[in-house]
Amino acid sequence: MTVAIEMGRTTAGAPATLDLEELLATRLLVQGNSGSGKSHLLRRLLEQSAPWVQQAVIDPEGDFVTLGERFGHLVIDAEAQSEHGLQLAGERARLHRVSTVLNLEGLDAEGQMRHAAAFLGGLFEVGRDHWYPMLVVVDEAQLFAPAVAGEVSDEARKVSLGAMTNLMCRGRKRGLAGVIATQRLAKLAKNVAAEASNFLMGRTFLDIDMARAADLLGMERRQAEAFRDLERGHFIALGPALSRRPLGLTIGGTETEARNPSPRLMPMPGAALEDARAVILAAPPAEARHPVRRPPPPPAPDLLSQLMAAKPAVTQAEAEATAEAPSPAQLAERRARLDGILRQILADPEAGFRAIGVLYQDFLVRCRIEGIGAAAPDLTAFRRMLTHARAGIGAEASEDASWQEVAARGAALPEDMQGIFLMLARAARDKLPCPSDGALARAYGTRSLGRARRLLAYMEEQGLIVCQKDGAGRRIVTLVELAWATAPGHPGADEAMAS
Repeated sequence: MTVAIEMGRTTAGAPATLDLEELLATRLLVQGNSGSGKSHLLRRLLEQSAPWVQQAVIDPEGDFVTLGERFGHLVIDAEAQSEHGLQLAGERARLHRVSTVLNLEGLDAEGQMRHAAAFLGGLFEVGRDHWYPMLVVVDEAQLFAPAVAGEVSDEARKVSLGAMTNLMCRGRKRGLAGVIATQRLAKLAKNVAAEASNFLMGRTFLDIDMARAADLLGMERRQAEAFRDLERGHFIALGPALSRRPLGLTIGGTETEARNPSPRLMPMPGAALEDARAVILAAPPAEARHPVRRPPPPPAPDLLSQLMAAKPAVTQAEAEATAEAPSPAQLAERRARLDGILRQILADPEAGFRAIGVLYQDFLVRCRIEGIGAAAPDLTAFRRMLTHARAGIGAEASEDASWQEVAARGAALPEDMQGIFLMLARAARDKLPCPSDGALARAYGTRSLGRARRLLAYMEEQGLIVCQKDGAGRRIVTLVELAWATAPGHPGADEAMAS
């Protein structure tokens, strides 16, 4: 079924239509400086397509919450929700085919990135039976897929950029059609922008943005000057859902408006204030006077800070002993103590979801408490130890020649996947049941079972493992070349035990 959405009028006065079914397969990028009419364009698209397709709006400024009153969108206040709650909300929205507006107003930049990524992850991770067509509109997309690192943490940027990349690169097969709008093409990650096949380019002044817009539309650089002359609400369209050649169009009107419309000029008061100085600079009432604020004294260092800064007392005998190379017995004892510390850290169910920096800080504090702080491994060594510990391989066992061969083969994988490969190798060598999807997800630091299954598929594509199922539907993983195979294990063993 072909559904033509009327977006407005062309420069020739003919109706400017957008093929909604084609848009679902080819995605859309909208670009224009502030005040060019991007939000108005998105509102027109959402209003016209609301009866035909489910929608989700990532709204950083709360401009689209008025769609709820007129078109029945569920408005979700992200500030009042946890990241895990938003992931569940995204999954449930797809399951029940409810159009939503994720209002991120009130959150700082990093909070907006994390909450939007969690919600997009929920939309992306639903089962195949619920891959219904859905428009996912992201306003100010450069905030969620920045081209370069900004003031936010690298972790938040990585999570948000990954969610946006999944939406634009892999969302089509899951029924997700990304519609992204940005003020600055130069600030938007190229791998996200490049996946769109339809473009609506509005008024643009900076040369770097005009050049990128011209490249996307297949125009010559000298023609890019035309973007400076576009009026508010006027765009140049190109793409299979819009036009096969660049086409100028004017966006039509909308039924709803933003809560905070563009400021309009208002006449100044007619009567001049006789004594402006006396009114504006009048002394505040006595009860409203604020006391002089002095900077608070610095807080006393907490226990964690004291432990991190403390230097363990060293006796003369210990100093002489440390001056010599440690004996094999001392090395074995130290490895055993480090293994014990790692087991204590990983005993926390939430340890798999914490940043590596937080885990390393916890590790250093525990090392100081155990009296081995001066000889604690650095961050690089800690990463390697943590990878082996998650796979159930102790420090002493990891030095075995067979494990070194396994680690060498796993080095071809991204660093965050190597622990999963070692986990599978340990189960295969010891003839243990293949780890469940839940166990793999926890070891990878995600709550998504679908992501765990994709990890196995990726390793199989790289030629490192072979996945099979027996007659009972249990999974068997075999390591290529090593000929190690796990015992059969049910992928949903965690869910079965939970029920």
